[in-house]
Amino acid sequence: MNKEITKITILPGINKLGEKENFKKIDIKKGEVVAIVGHTGAGKSQLLYDIERLAQKDTKSKRKILVNDEIPDKELRFNPKRKLIASLAQSMNFFTDMAVGDFLKLHLESRGKKSKKGLIEEVIKEANKITGEAISSKMNLLNLSGGQSRALMVSDVANISVSPIVLIDEIENAGIKKEEAIKILVEEGKIILIVTHDPSLALNTDKRIIIKNGGIVDVLNTSLKEKGIAHYLNWIESFGLDIREKIRKGKKIENVEIYCEPIKSKK
Repeated sequence: MNKEITKITILPGINKLGEKENFKKIDIKKGEVVAIVGHTGAGKSQLLYDIERLAQKDTKSKRKILVNDEIPDKELRFNPKRKLIASLAQSMNFFTDMAVGDFLKLHLESRGKKSKKGLIEEVIKEANKITGEAISSKMNLLNLSGGQSRALMVSDVANISVSPIVLIDEIENAGIKKEEAIKILVEEGKIILIVTHDPSLALNTDKRIIIKNGGIVDVLNTSLKEKGIAHYLNWIESFGLDIREKIRKGKKIENVEIYCEPIKSKK
């Protein structure tokens, strides 16, 4: 399957109790962002695992994943050179002693792309839109903070990786500008699935898959009002990140001006 990936489909399996999931199918199209939500231990990571493996009823959940309405062949599932899916885990610590620029150059070459200085600069530039701690090409990977590492990998996946599907596990824990990070990935036309507990992130997606007892119990399309709430919550958080940066630079914080619409009393 060398054609463009425009859609993946989740077909029902079973929950932790062995009960069949009560939905016909879930289609996720190119350019869509989907949140996977539920309590800790509900089974969110299992769904990510199913998608990453392009499961064919061969995982604990017995779910089946289709690509462009077709069963993916073994090459697509198991050949790393044809890997459809990029994963961003909660911890993105690097263990390679090299400069950021050299790492990006190496990744470009491993993908069969020419090492272009302009593209490397663009990756770093976009990463710096996400994190408040500036990254340069000469910085050593081992010295990057958690937020810098996550921001660099988001930009790397968006600009260098050829994988059309991106799975993200709790991006909110990295201390980065989440809304900007998702925007960068969406602009590249990726299919994005995010496991999250963060309300502003969940409400800023196109739909939410609700997990309980290891099974998918509902799929909710995000309303325009919910997106507005998400934007406001994200603005408050970005405001907090700006204050954090000022504190790190040794500046005094004289006041905080955040305006909220008062809750109207019930009559």
